[in-house]
Amino acid sequence: MLAIDPKAARATWTAALTLLFLAAVYAIRGTLVVFAVALLFAYLMQPLVAQMSRHFSPKNRTPALAVTYFLVLGVLASLGIGIASRVSTEARQLIAHPPDVRGFLDQTAAAHPMLAPVLDSARGRIRGQLAEIATTAPQLSLAVLAASANLVYLIVIPILSFFMLKDAAAIEDAFLALFAAGANRAHAERTLADIHVVLLQYMRALLILCCTALAVLGVTLSVVGVRYALLLATIAFFCEFVPMIGPVVEIAIILVVSALTGFEHMWLLAAFLGVFRIVQDYGIWPRLMSRGVELHPLMVIFGVFAGGAIGGVAGVFLSVPIIALARLALGADTVRGKG
Repeated sequence: MLAIDPKAARATWTAALTLLFLAAVYAIRGTLVVFAVALLFAYLMQPLVAQMSRHFSPKNRTPALAVTYFLVLGVLASLGIGIASRVSTEARQLIAHPPDVRGFLDQTAAAHPMLAPVLDSARGRIRGQLAEIATTAPQLSLAVLAASANLVYLIVIPILSFFMLKDAAAIEDAFLALFAAGANRAHAERTLADIHVVLLQYMRALLILCCTALAVLGVTLSVVGVRYALLLATIAFFCEFVPMIGPVVEIAIILVVSALTGFEHMWLLAAFLGVFRIVQDYGIWPRLMSRGVELHPLMVIFGVFAGGAIGGVAGVFLSVPIIALARLALGADTVRGKG
């Protein structure tokens, strides 16, 4: 009979269980993404909850959480009603009077005859795209209806975040109880502290970047006379949540819409957007994030595409914090004591 090597058997079982675990994680990736977004939302709320908790009993965080959620939702509702009404008005105007793409191409061809072959090719592609959209309209409508089912997460995620904040101490104690007292538990405590700093800094920086884009672009585009200024600024607000790719998309949308709606100072607008992007990426972001959280652009790009392939838009949004936490877990840096 053949003897079974215990070490080989253990290695085989370990590999099999690891593959089974990874398969299970992939199968429930949608649920994990929801909980991950809820965790980041909890970190977004945590500073406000900490401030509010000073006015309540430290033994019970529920009143502080309830008051914080009530204030935040009230402020968001007030701002949302004012901004959303203006944005919806501009969106309806844009749909009712879409930009004259053909007229813009004709004017450009007349002003720059050398570009005529390229513009003619662009006209052909536009006609093809419009025909394709017309034939796939029913499928697109069904896709929109299916995507609208995900709106329930707008309610689920704040609820999950509420319970995470409420029982944060108990969850942390339960996790640390898995480690024996001594060096292992001390290392786990330090790791949790570093993770806390990373996520707190990331969400703070992301929120500030998004709000800066909304305010600066909204005011500037309105002052210089760009049509649909608040709509474009709102699009930029959401694009800022997507690392690397989002800022490029927002600049492209602003430039295209501005050109098609007849804005005359395109070079100045492009220069302003370039300066604004430099200030955001190399001025505001590094000051908000510690050196231990900074990632090489190649790592960010890889994470964005990998996250999109695994989890769609949510995967793209979560890619940067996941990579930062992985880097932290590997001991590349420590960010403890900052933030």
